Amino acid sequence: MAEHLASIFGTEKDRVNCPFYFKIGACRHGDRCSRLHNRPSISPTLLLSNMYQRPDMITPGVDPQGQPLDPRKIQQHFEDFYEDIFTELAKFGEIESLNVCDNLADHMIGNVYVQFREEDQAAKALHALHGRFYSGRPIIADFSPVTDFREATCRQFEENSCNRGGYCNFMHVKLIGRDLRRRLFGRHHRAAAATAGGGGYGVSRSRSRSRSASPRYRRERRERDSRGGGRRSREWENRERDGAGRRRHGSPAREGSEERRARIEQWNREREEKQ
Repeated sequence: MAEHLASIFGTEKDRVNCPFYFKIGACRHGDRCSRLHNRPSISPTLLLSNMYQRPDMITPGVDPQGQPLDPRKIQQHFEDFYEDIFTELAKFGEIESLNVCDNLADHMIGNVYVQFREEDQAAKALHALHGRFYSGRPIIADFSPVTDFREATCRQFEENSCNRGGYCNFMHVKLIGRDLRRRLFGRHHRAAAATAGGGGYGVSRSRSRSRSASPRYRRERRERDSRGGGRRSREWENRERDGAGRRRHGSPAREGSEERRARIEQWNREREEKQ
């Protein structure tokens, strides 16, 4: 019996534990789910819920004012966010993977998953993020049961064949450019190897200061920060308050899944009519 229960744990055959929470660390039913959500007390993976606020979050490809957005600007906005998050979280240890959901359902939109090499590194990051804000919004972070992202991601999406779109229950991972990935993860691993004497990937908290960036990278960083007015430092330190002393969230209100789905369908019909 024990072997049978172990073999079906976290699968559709398991009538006690929620398979979606086990695989992706989120469930569309939330606390109303009829199955158990076994929240880990420690894990190498953190989930930062709904953290990424895409500029076209109301209607894909369109800003809140209804104006079309250049896909290149959308991607640049995402990569700036990705680098910002990576740089901050890398202070606590070696990052094995950093994934951001491109899904649209409420329980997955903007979710950020960061997997550290060691559990204690994730614990330090979680402690440091407690009570912090990003872009005027509180950071909601917790340990996640996800350790194998191959089981969490949608294979059909990777093959451009997912017919559920943004409302798929598996992760649609938003991709970054090859140059940024090489710059972030390559630099991180080189610094880690240097800390371990070249024999592994040990990480020092002073890693980012012990390795100087290339002149080209520093120049590109200065140009991006000058265009954004030093956005990175402001996003993490934003503590705006209203007249009553309460924190003020600067991001627009987010519609629910049904409202977003209806708007997307309407937008697609209007685009087809114009064609």
